[in-house]
Order: sequence, then structure tokens, then C-alpha cells
Amino acid sequence: MDRPDDRPDALLARRYVAIGGRGPEDVVADARGRVLTGVEDGRILRLDGLTEPESVRVETLADTGGRPLGLELLPDDGLLVCDAERGLLRIDLGDGSVRVLADSVAGERLRFCSNVVALSDGSVYLTVSSRRYPLHQWLGDIVEHTGTGRLLRLAPDSDTPEVVLEGLQFANGLAASADESFLVIAETGAYRLTRHWLTGQRAGHSEPFVEDLPGMPDNIWRAGPDGPLWVALAGPRVPPLDLFHRAPDAVRHTAARIAVRVPYRPTGTIGALAVDDEGHVVHHLIARGSPFRMVTGVCEAAGHLVLGSLRERGVALCEPAAPK
Repeated sequence: MDRPDDRPDALLARRYVAIGGRGPEDVVADARGRVLTGVEDGRILRLDGLTEPESVRVETLADTGGRPLGLELLPDDGLLVCDAERGLLRIDLGDGSVRVLADSVAGERLRFCSNVVALSDGSVYLTVSSRRYPLHQWLGDIVEHTGTGRLLRLAPDSDTPEVVLEGLQFANGLAASADESFLVIAETGAYRLTRHWLTGQRAGHSEPFVEDLPGMPDNIWRAGPDGPLWVALAGPRVPPLDLFHRAPDAVRHTAARIAVRVPYRPTGTIGALAVDDEGHVVHHLIARGSPFRMVTGVCEAAGHLVLGSLRERGVALCEPAAPK
């Protein structure tokens, strides 16, 4: 397992594409090079024509009626959606119908579910970022360092998820290894990727996968069965925050109550990592002084590295990473 080095490559933007909605938090690419995303008003959008960015077509596929975050394309023309308000949803991309798969866990309302992955056996895993703070107060969880994130599993033909793992620091992005032997979880509040084993002698155990990241990891997207895991870095490390996390619980709780009332202004430092299934960092890309801020999703499509953001009103198309 690697630690990202201090000599990242430049993340070079080509152009910005407005999509008619705010906050394309996650971005995923289909087999035809189209990008799907969800925006603040609940719509699921599909961007086509990225090979000619001046004439990108934006199509509304569905409306969740909530706030879509992480997405997972299914092989049967379906889309799994983690909705911060409604729970885990399934959308039929053919007719736009929306079905709630799960909206509670262990008798508790399922809120702030963040990212999802479907495995070949029909099981679905999803993350819950915080049990204490809703999406619009996400900064409170980062400041308080609550460790209330969860990994959940929804078995085939079930509508009740089970808790697989607790105590995660703002559980966020989620992806499976190519052979589905383990999951990779982004812990935004701990600057790390965590591996949770599903099979083999260590099944059920978790361990660090990539630690000491240079920024806060967000959504994760796998670039095909043989490709790496792309990890969005929503913002750089904040050394004073690292020190503050060692303060007493009461101090952190009070600071969090203040933090959620202060407008958050993201920095112009954005980045992305690509990691293989051995935990080796394949690419580390960074841009400083970027007008496109708070990168929360990244995928490859139509010859671009496509960036999503919780705050922006469009996506950024960037140069793909150079082969190594």
C-alpha cells in the first residue's frame, strides 16, 4: 500500500460544461461514454456528446424527489441512487420510474446515505456518512469527528439493510475490487481509504488500504474491470483541523455547532487519485487556484477526466492522466 507522493501531476482543465442544475455530486460513465449525475433539485441527468463539448446534450432521466448523491449503473438499464433524503433508490432508465429499495436500517431512518455498489451475487452495499448530521450540515460531522459513518448491506430480495461496519469517519465513496473479494471505503474525515474484506480468511475484517491522503476523499469510481479506482479529493488537508480532532468531545461538539452556521468557502486546490487493487497509487493529480471547486466525483468518459462537484453548476472536463 502506497502513500501518495509529494510530486503530483497537474490536473489540467479543458473546459467547463454547464448542465442546468447545481451540484452534480457524483459522476459515472456508461459504456457509450455518456455521463450520469444527480443535481440538487432531485433530477438525474445524462450528458451526451462529450466528444464535442461545445454541443453537449443534457437529458433529464428521472426525478428522485430528494437529493441524489452516489450513483451505480446496473447492467439491466437500471441505476442505483443514494438519496440523502429518501434513502436507497432504484431508477429504471427506460421509463424514469423511481422505486425505494430501503429507507430505514435497524429501526432508524436511513438518511445521508452516500455511495453504493452492486455485486454480481445481487447484494448491494452502501455507505452512510453520518448519523448525527444531515447533508446540509456535513461540515459539522467533519469538525466534530463523530465517527458515526456506516457500511450497510442489502441482501438480494430484501428491503432491510444490515449494518456491516460502524465507527467510520464520514464514510463516503465506495467501490469493489475487480474480483469482488473486498470493498474500498473512502473515510473523508480520516483522509484514508479503508479495505473491508468480503471473502477469504479475513472476511469481515477491515484494515487501512491507502492512508495519509493529501486531501479529503469523496466518491470512488472504477474505470472498468481492469482499470483503477478513481478517487475524488474534495479539498486539501487542513493541519489545524487534524490537531483539533484531538480536543475533548465537548469542545468539538461546540465547534461543530458554530461551523454549520458559517458559510463554507472551498479552496481552489482540487485533486484526484487513481489507485489499483493492490493499494498502489497509479495517478495523483492536483490543480491549485482552480475556479472549479470542491471536486466530489470523478470518472473517465469520451477521452476526458470528468469532475463533479457538490457546489458547481456544471462539470469540468480535464485532460486524461498520462499513461505510466
